[in-house]
Amino acid sequence: METTVATAIAPTKKAPAGNCPGAARANAVSGCALTAALAAMGGRWKLFILYRLSDGPMHFAALRRSLPEMSAKVLAQQLREMQADGLVDRRPRGPVPAPVVYALTRHGQSLLPVAEAIRRWGMAHQHFHARSGKADIATDARAICGAGIRHQESGLGA
Repeated sequence: METTVATAIAPTKKAPAGNCPGAARANAVSGCALTAALAAMGGRWKLFILYRLSDGPMHFAALRRSLPEMSAKVLAQQLREMQADGLVDRRPRGPVPAPVVYALTRHGQSLLPVAEAIRRWGMAHQHFHARSGKADIATDARAICGAGIRHQESGLGA
């Protein structure tokens, strides 16, 4: 059989990630619960996505509009990671190209009290810096989470 460039490249070519959830990501520090938690909720956008989905399921486009500074590519990537970690459920609504609805899983909802605690700490941190004269930190125009997370089970909210 004659080997061509196409046949030599084809077996090594990676398949696109697509919308299929992968296996849960490996913990960077084996056995460390803090590292596992930070991997699941860490990153620039995951808590914002969690915050948006705390109000209920949302279409991808609605999520995208609610987070205008995040690109569609990054949103899709973050949602895939959150789905792989069991935080988000992805539900297509019909045949392709159907709108897709994202919702928090029970496991994702268990992260809401942590997100609310982080938001409250952030508010205290802003007030701390406002009192010390660092106004840039206290008043950030990019703030997109002015209200508390509404979570029925925990009773938390601002």
